[in-house]
Amino acid sequence: QHSVFTLTAPDRLVIDINGATLAGPSMATAESKNAYREFFAPLPEATAAPMPEGQGDIPPLGFALAQLKGIYILAENAHGLVLVDMHAAHERIMYERLKIAMASEGLSGQPLLVPESIAVSQREADCAEEHGEWFRRLGFELQRLGPETLAIRQIPALLKQAEAQRLVHDVLADLMEYGTSDRIQAHLNELLGTMACHGAIRANRRLAIPEMNGLLRDMENTERSGQCNHGRPTWTQMGLDDLDKLFLRGR
Repeated sequence: QHSVFTLTAPDRLVIDINGATLAGPSMATAESKNAYREFFAPLPEATAAPMPEGQGDIPPLGFALAQLKGIYILAENAHGLVLVDMHAAHERIMYERLKIAMASEGLSGQPLLVPESIAVSQREADCAEEHGEWFRRLGFELQRLGPETLAIRQIPALLKQAEAQRLVHDVLADLMEYGTSDRIQAHLNELLGTMACHGAIRANRRLAIPEMNGLLRDMENTERSGQCNHGRPTWTQMGLDDLDKLFLRGR
């Protein structure tokens, strides 16, 4: 005996068993093509924003495409590929914002929901008391709880995402190094640079496309955003000619 199965139409199945032909509804009747449409539907659109058709509509640093290893942002602009060191770029942005705020009325503070206790040396605790007015101008509120203990009740609002204890430790170290109030004033930008580093996005933090684009727009609106506070470049451009050379195109 032999059997031959023949599909003659989307809804008909013909079975030939030793010359006898049986016809009936195929499995397609029970499970129509509609049941599979969702599996063959087009893939959802990419989350990256499409490039505008006119180059005049493209911002200088372009639009974000992806994040690389939690460190770099890859973007496309009118000239080609833009690579951004996101920590270095955000550090410069925070530094400029801190300078602007400090030049006006000082830094506003953000009270902590739960004050944090921090262990310090007696010299550091003495420094915190001696320079209490500077800490207040910088947006901090510290309270001495003991010979070698401080309570952190408030940190600068611009740095509300920073790790409070590390931030206070580093500011204390700078104030102890500068010593007098006059020297603190002379080195104020360096002190703000220390604080900006704590407020900047850390490596390995994953950003969504809108967050990356937000950082690119902030860079475009920030003075000297091409360099971080330490003089390192924050971004670089690779034009189409540069990319072509890498792949020996046109040779």
